[in-house]
Order: sequence, then structure tokens, then C-alpha cells
Amino acid sequence: MDILPSIDLREGKVVRLAQGDYARQTTYRDDPVAVAREFVAAGATWIHVVDLDAARSGRLTNAALVRAVAEAVEARLEFGGGIRDEAAVDAMLSAGVDRVVIGSAALKNWAWFEKLVSRGDLAGKVALGLDARGGRVAAEGWTEQLEATALELARRVDDWPLGAIVYTDIARDGMLTGPNVEATAEIVAATGVPVIASGGVSSLDDVSACRRIGCSGAVIGRAWYEGTIDLAEACRIARDAP
Repeated sequence: MDILPSIDLREGKVVRLAQGDYARQTTYRDDPVAVAREFVAAGATWIHVVDLDAARSGRLTNAALVRAVAEAVEARLEFGGGIRDEAAVDAMLSAGVDRVVIGSAALKNWAWFEKLVSRGDLAGKVALGLDARGGRVAAEGWTEQLEATALELARRVDDWPLGAIVYTDIARDGMLTGPNVEATAEIVAATGVPVIASGGVSSLDDVSACRRIGCSGAVIGRAWYEGTIDLAEACRIARDAP
């Protein structure tokens, strides 16, 4: 299992939102590159980067910063936020991103997303972002609730050549309350696509739980910034624990 420490960008700074609420922001650092270097020094081989500005506007306003992170560290980057079309996918891959997470655009234009994923050169480079509140997915920076459930969509992409499903329980995100292990386990069981748990991972026990239910990765955000989890030990558990 991979640990993906998270860099959430807003106006160039490293921040976290509580339950996806833009009005409940905590700003932690002003140098994303320095943060990325700390992650790699602790043993991270993947970094999860989110452009919160783009998630709302659809404009990749922090793309230059993402490129700077990609050029500064020996780690693979997973990027999400504001990917609305094929040009944006190609732009972020050209900027050094290894995997692009598509959420809102996929949920609101499924035919387009299916065609994109079928593009041969994108096999393994696209992830489906399933951000759920009460089991139902949300879009547009989590401001719009949709009728579809995360479980339904995970089943629908069972045999697609996706790099991952990034499953976020919005109620847990940024709250340090632990991931929704039961719901995440259902997603893992429903699909052949690797599942990355996001939202609420706050302890080494949470890391062990994610590994135990079969996750391919776990995103760690606020817990690291507030010192409640040892990233090096989390990486060790994810990589080596039986």
C-alpha cells in the first residue's frame, strides 16, 4: 500500500479545509515545494496534490506550483482539482503529474469520461475521484450533491483501465476522526480498480485498517500538518506490515 501525503493548494499556500468547506480553512505553510521535500525525506513515493482554487473555478491557477513540486522531488504526483476537459488532463501530465484525478467532470459527463479513459496512452494515468457525503457523490468542489452513489459508480468502472479510485468521505475529511473504514471496504470489494482511501486518516491504526481492507493507498493530510501521525512510520506500516 502507498501513503500519499497531501498538499492542498489555495492561492499558492498549503491549506486544509474541514469537510470540504471553503469557509473553514486552515493555512499551514506557504512553500509547497519545501513540504514536498519533507514528505520524500520521510519515505513517501507518492504525493497527492489538490488545486482547491481550480476545483471551484475550473481554471488551473496553481499549475506552475504543481510543476515546481514535480521538478523538485523524486516522487510520483497524483493531481486533482479543476480537470474539466482533455486539454487539462494533457496539460497536467505535461507538467510532470503521473496520475490525474477526475471527479466533477466525470460525474457530470460520464460519456466523455468513458471515452477519455479508453485513450490508450492514458491507461493507468487517470483516477476517478469519488467524493461522497452520506454515500452519495458530490461535485463542484463538494458544493453540489448528486443522486448517484459512490458504490454504484465503483461497480460501473470495475474493469476500466483506471489508475485508481480516490474515495473520500467528505464528513471525515480534515476532521481527524479516522476514515470511514466500512464504506471504503465496500468500495474495495465492489471494483477491480485500486482504491485509495482519503478523508480522516489520522493515526497509524488508521493506516493499518486501510491496508487490512485492501486499499492500494491512503491519503494523509491534516494529521501530518498537526503532528498527530509519524509519516515515516506510516510509510513503513503501509509498505512492510504483514
